[in-house]
Amino acid sequence: MAANRRRGEVCATIDGQERRLCLTLGALAELEDAFRVDDVAALAERFGTGRLSARDLVRVIAAGLRGAGGEASDDAVAAMRFENGAAGAARIAADLLAAAFGEPEVAARP
Repeated sequence: MAANRRRGEVCATIDGQERRLCLTLGALAELEDAFRVDDVAALAERFGTGRLSARDLVRVIAAGLRGAGGEASDDAVAAMRFENGAAGAARIAADLLAAAFGEPEVAARP
């Protein structure tokens, strides 16, 4: 399964299955509501701190799965197994957020 990063997609192995995730506008609106922020800029700022709780990871991954057309409640995602455990879930969420909000700029080397 290939992800289209230009569309904000990522692929990840969850529960032993390759899955596609995407934070669509609807998924981002869902996260705005869940995190009680007023707009996408505030959402990006919140995620930009790099500090995400386990509950945050569940919400982001679940929204990404639903955004890609899957059916996954937050409770279902909380029970899923991730390669490399919590660190693997954090990597999936970070990749998904980077795909949605853009990769950080890398300084050019002289």
